Amino acid sequence: MDATRIEEVVGDFVQLKKAGSSMKALSPFTNEKTPSFVVSPAKQIFKCFSSGKGGSAITFLMELEQMTYPEALRYLAKKYNIEVEEEEQTDEAKEEQSKRESLYVVSEFAQTWFAEQLLQSEEGKAVGLSYFTERGFTRETIDTFKLGYSPDSWEAFLKAAEEKGYKKEYLLETGLLKEREQQDGSKRIYDAYRGRVIFPIQNQSGRPVGFGARILRSDSKAPKYINSPESDIYRKTYIVYGIYQARQAIVKEDNCFLVEGYTDVLALHQAGVKHVVASSGTALTKEQIRLIKRFTNNITVLYDGDSAGIKAGFRGIDLILEEGMQVKTVLLPEGEDPDSFAKKMSGEELKTYLKDNAKDFIRFKTAALVDEVGDDPIKRTGLIHEIVNSIALIPDHIARAVYIKECSKLLDVPEQALITELNKSRRKYRDEKLKEERRTQDRQNNTSPTSGMQAPPPPTEEPGESPTPASFYDQNEQVVETEKETLFQERDLLRILLAYGNEDIEVAVEDHTDEEVQITNVITTVGHYIVHDLIMDKIEFRHDVYRQIFSACRELIMNDQLLDTNRIIAQSSPEIQNTIAELLVERYALHNWERKEIYVTTEQMKLKKAVYGSLFAFKTKHIAQLIAENQVALKEAYHKGEDILPLLEDQTKLQELKKQIAELQGITILK
Repeated sequence: MDATRIEEVVGDFVQLKKAGSSMKALSPFTNEKTPSFVVSPAKQIFKCFSSGKGGSAITFLMELEQMTYPEALRYLAKKYNIEVEEEEQTDEAKEEQSKRESLYVVSEFAQTWFAEQLLQSEEGKAVGLSYFTERGFTRETIDTFKLGYSPDSWEAFLKAAEEKGYKKEYLLETGLLKEREQQDGSKRIYDAYRGRVIFPIQNQSGRPVGFGARILRSDSKAPKYINSPESDIYRKTYIVYGIYQARQAIVKEDNCFLVEGYTDVLALHQAGVKHVVASSGTALTKEQIRLIKRFTNNITVLYDGDSAGIKAGFRGIDLILEEGMQVKTVLLPEGEDPDSFAKKMSGEELKTYLKDNAKDFIRFKTAALVDEVGDDPIKRTGLIHEIVNSIALIPDHIARAVYIKECSKLLDVPEQALITELNKSRRKYRDEKLKEERRTQDRQNNTSPTSGMQAPPPPTEEPGESPTPASFYDQNEQVVETEKETLFQERDLLRILLAYGNEDIEVAVEDHTDEEVQITNVITTVGHYIVHDLIMDKIEFRHDVYRQIFSACRELIMNDQLLDTNRIIAQSSPEIQNTIAELLVERYALHNWERKEIYVTTEQMKLKKAVYGSLFAFKTKHIAQLIAENQVALKEAYHKGEDILPLLEDQTKLQELKKQIAELQGITILK
């Protein structure tokens, strides 16, 4: 944790931008248009205001990558070159591992084993390595993408995995092994990727989640490519090939090239165009687009020169536009694909070509369909409708206006006519969204265990009991409302304690002598003042999480240690980490205002007043809560015929205490 810099860890996954003393980005957890994800380098915490998640670098990895706590620690240790010494796992420990971790483990073993076969075995070098070499891929590229080879044997990988003690159930689920029933009814388990070169598919943290395997021998019955099946760690619609190798380049270039196949990614990356990923042969999905959007708002789609899938690609462009991203397209020369084209020119020539030939989607769509449309007015009208329908998907109204103007010039259609058609498309699009939301809601309601059920009637009085007065429910509502106010004040006081606990303030201390009371001003820290004041008054936090956080702060302060929030976070549960992040990270920060000659008074400038005010408000609400609860107890005791005198005495004491606090508040705040 001491070595970890949260801005570096988070920056591997999202595009952070400076915002005062903090950094901001679009949330990696939700689909949002306005950045609400805040990282505080000074406090080493993050807070996502759209999803409510927050905490340390470890929390971030656990939430985003679904890592376990040990996985996150190992990831950070590897990132910062810190050796982690671990005891060899026993069979019992292996049994206790989660299924998800087991799937990762067997996938990592397979990735390493396939790479060793490619580079070290005679068959691998003669067949697999020769194939990659003939395709023009260097050793550096092979190593970067962890390429491998599976021997042309039914059980070579199976035996290697069995020797290491890996369970067949996990090897089968990840698709590394297959099972086939034989004529005698028995089942045979065999290597799924035998005789194929291997393309490991890694998630954005670099862990293998699946594999693509290309056959090399001539076999008309066997598919050219085999991909891993869906599993707990591999969901195809959420993964793009090459994202781990490309993520930093994507952030740097603020653009992502999107291609179709594995070798397209390899060729472009090797040519110096490192910000490239592939949809791995599947139709582009919203989840894949949102993954890319974590790193950039710009996508450039590369199409083969003779690709029959250009029209099918229009759907992908519409999805990108719908996510609010900027999309451009590059159409390669006829007969070329990204792999072949990248190998025919130098890296600089390739970059220049891609830059000079990138078109916005309107020009691309028009160019792709213009020959088909010709002079036919009906087809031309259809083309215009299709382009306007795409523009209608764009969330930003300014971007829509710009594209409409471009479309008007390009297709020689009055702008107002296009705007009218755009408004129709927007209304249709909105209505379809509403219908889908209703259908989703209906499905949820129909599958809900309580759907169609009415709320149970209020309980009736048992014979012989006194009816409960209506005012009793009013008292209960008052207790609930007062409790909300109390928790709000607890939250505010805890926020000040965490944020300013180590700051010095001047406070008034009463020194009682036999003759008079002397008030002396002394310097102490905010943390010492708040903690000692609450200890003296024997007041505890009511909210369980707040109480745990205050207890951790109190322990540090009472031991004369600095109030180290990073230390508290490192030793706390995710719930406490999230709460601390909520309290400390400001969603809207002021920055560069002085240069604009705009001056505002901050809380820190009036820290003493803020501390006193929050502390007194906390005590006032705490007493108010006790009074409200005592009133309810009085009502209950009265209607049950119990002795209410002790409760009346308590109520008198509480009211007097409330009065004393109010009077104290009036004379103690030093301005």
